Amino acid sequence: MSNTFTIGNKTYNSRLLVGTGKYKDLEQTRLAIEASGAEIVTVAIRRTNIGQTPNEPNLLEVISPDKYTILPNTAGCYTAEDAIRTCRLARELLDGHNLVKLEVLGDQKTLYPDITASLEAAKVLVKDDFQVMVYTNDDPIIAKRFEELGCVAVMPLAAPIGSGLGIQNPLNIMTIVENADVPILVDAGVGTASDAAIAMELGCDGVLMNTAIAAAKQPILMASAMKKAIEAGYEAYMAGRMPRKRYASASSPLDGLINK
Repeated sequence: MSNTFTIGNKTYNSRLLVGTGKYKDLEQTRLAIEASGAEIVTVAIRRTNIGQTPNEPNLLEVISPDKYTILPNTAGCYTAEDAIRTCRLARELLDGHNLVKLEVLGDQKTLYPDITASLEAAKVLVKDDFQVMVYTNDDPIIAKRFEELGCVAVMPLAAPIGSGLGIQNPLNIMTIVENADVPILVDAGVGTASDAAIAMELGCDGVLMNTAIAAAKQPILMASAMKKAIEAGYEAYMAGRMPRKRYASASSPLDGLINK
C-alpha cells in the first residue's frame, strides 16, 4: 500500500469516503465533510436532490464536483433493474460521470445486500462502461466474483448499515483483502473511530461511512476523529504490528541487571 490509492482511473490522498445523509442541514453536511478530509462523497440519488428536482435545495451547491468526486449510489434500490436505472440517471445528471456505488438491498429490516441481484446489476453496468464500486457482504468468494466481473472496488460490510456495531468478522475481511487485486473498502457498520482504525489495520484500502459521523452528538468533531483514525490505522498497518504472545515478555533486556 502507498500513501495514495487509486479507484478506477483517479488517484486519491484520503482513504476516508463519506456520505451525505442524516445531517440536520446542508451547512452541517458541508462542515462535516470538510472536517473529514474526504475527497470522495457518496450521494443517494433516490433520496438527494442533485438537480433532478428543480426549486429544491441542491446538494451540489455545497459539495462542488470541482472539489470532490461525487459518488452516486443506489441506496433504496431492491431490484437490479432499479439500481441500473438509477445509475443511468446519475450519469445523465452528472454529465457522463460513470463512477457509481452499487447497492441492491434484500429487505428493509436488515438492509443486507441481495447478492444475486447485485451480481446481475454489476454485470450490466460494467458492460455499459460504468466504473462500479459494489456493496456486498463479507463473503470472500462473492467479493472475488465481483472483482472478476470487472468492478473497480469491492465494499464488504463490517456490520448492518447504520448499526454502528463495528467489524463483526475481521477474519473474513482480512481474507478478502489478501485475495483482492482491486481496492477493498469497508462499507457499513462503523460506529466510532476505533472501528475505522481496525478496518485499516486489517489492510483495507479505505472506509466509507455516513451514520457514524452524521448521528454523532457532534458530527463535525466526529468527522475529524474519523480522519485521524483512518490515518493512524493505515500507518499501523504499514508499520507492522508486533507478534502476539501468550505470555509476558520483558520490554527491557536482562543483561546488565544489578545482582544482589
